[in-house]
Amino acid sequence: MCEVILFDLYGVLACDQSERAKRHIEGLAGVPEGSAAFWDAYWACRPAYDAGLPAGDYWRAVAGRLGTAFGDVAALVEADLESWSEVDETMAALVAELADQGHRLGLLSNIVADLVTVMEERHGRLLSRFDTLTYSCRIGVAKPDPRAYQICARRLGVEPSRVLFFDDNEMNVLAARRVGMSAEVFTSPDQVRRALDARSA
Repeated sequence: MCEVILFDLYGVLACDQSERAKRHIEGLAGVPEGSAAFWDAYWACRPAYDAGLPAGDYWRAVAGRLGTAFGDVAALVEADLESWSEVDETMAALVAELADQGHRLGLLSNIVADLVTVMEERHGRLLSRFDTLTYSCRIGVAKPDPRAYQICARRLGVEPSRVLFFDDNEMNVLAARRVGMSAEVFTSPDQVRRALDARSA
């Protein structure tokens, strides 16, 4: 039986920020290299950005937490988007393999609106292999909110119990299980294949 497989994007199909990209963002923000306070603010404000907050408002919120103002917000926006724009080609090949085998595929990502445009322009061929693309910025909620998983399952046309979900964040995996999905913390393409083999045994 072909499975319904749901993937997270970042840390699974797409690459996380590189250290080089982080240093570039820090330089634009005018903060010390490796500044814990900056990255704490960056991530603390991210859920609202993922759920649809405009980019300028996001960066003003980050600056507000730091008690400062950023001189070139447009450059920060551009550098941030660029830092999240690469995909893992090994995983892209696996997605194509699974789609060719007839599996129903979904994507559930916490992602900002401007980055959706970047990813669709650069990686449209990969994204076209999915039956549904569910982006937090377009549904107004982000993982681990249970509504995100429920919306995605409805778009896939199945009950959550039919879905096998992979995410690199354990909190998101646990939330998926609470709504009835089978879910695993992602480690590798081989893990995905083993999980599918186990379900078909």
